[in-house]
Amino acid sequence: MPSPKSKDPEPLGAHVSTQGGIHTAPARGKLIGATAIQVFTKTPNQWREPTLDQIDAGRFRQELAAAGIQVVVSHDSYLINLASPDTYLSVKSTKAFTLELSRCEHLSIPYLVSHPGNFIDDRATGIGRNASRYAHALRAVPGSVMVLLETTAGAGTALGSTFEELAALRDAIPRDVRSRVAFCADTCHLYAAGYDLVNEFDRVWERWDEVLGRESLRCLHLNDSKSPFASRKDRHELIAEGTLGAGPFRRIMRDARFADVTKILETPKGADPVAMDRRMLRRLRAYRRRPAPGGG
Repeated sequence: MPSPKSKDPEPLGAHVSTQGGIHTAPARGKLIGATAIQVFTKTPNQWREPTLDQIDAGRFRQELAAAGIQVVVSHDSYLINLASPDTYLSVKSTKAFTLELSRCEHLSIPYLVSHPGNFIDDRATGIGRNASRYAHALRAVPGSVMVLLETTAGAGTALGSTFEELAALRDAIPRDVRSRVAFCADTCHLYAAGYDLVNEFDRVWERWDEVLGRESLRCLHLNDSKSPFASRKDRHELIAEGTLGAGPFRRIMRDARFADVTKILETPKGADPVAMDRRMLRRLRAYRRRPAPGGG
């Protein structure tokens, strides 16, 4: 199956598999016509840590250049909870996150997306623990890799479902490493958390600018939602086939404010991941080229 050729000037793509080694990811990105990819640098639901050497890193960079991928984003392990009050989990999570940063530095991956943790006991104390552990990891791995705190749907004791809470978390990170912290906004999570991208699109992003600053948005996860508005449920759906519908995605793709922001699909893959990702990327690019029915 030939891979589609993309002349897309903006970084747009999907989360792709690294099965067979991290060096296999760029070719998978090229196969779906991506100009940006997101990867895991380790198995996300296991604590076991991989070993990467200079040969692995060099091959990864060569494959990136060959595939024409502009931007790579990594996502940290699902097991990590940097806000946990449990000492054992805290130590394990901090070590694992530090290694996530180290692999990104080794592979020249500029961004590491991270879900703020679950505070479990007290919200304010949890924010403090989270900030302290991010700072510890950033100091342990000097360099240019940035941590992107991701917006969350707000279920249970998860931190990061409001712009104000994300701002508080960033502000609690010491100044010497705070410049290496920015944000990733997930459209499904925003809608589930109560940010109405369907009916108040401009107001949501105006509020983002007011609280977090436009320049702090480095990545967008483009996901529709299976669940209704303000549900607090993180359930991704195909673009324009969920409760968000086509409107917010059409506006994102046509809005100059987001032109340089890396956009990553995390939508369901179905039985044929390549075909599904291609289909979703074609849909997004069509939104950019064509106005909405009725001229909107």
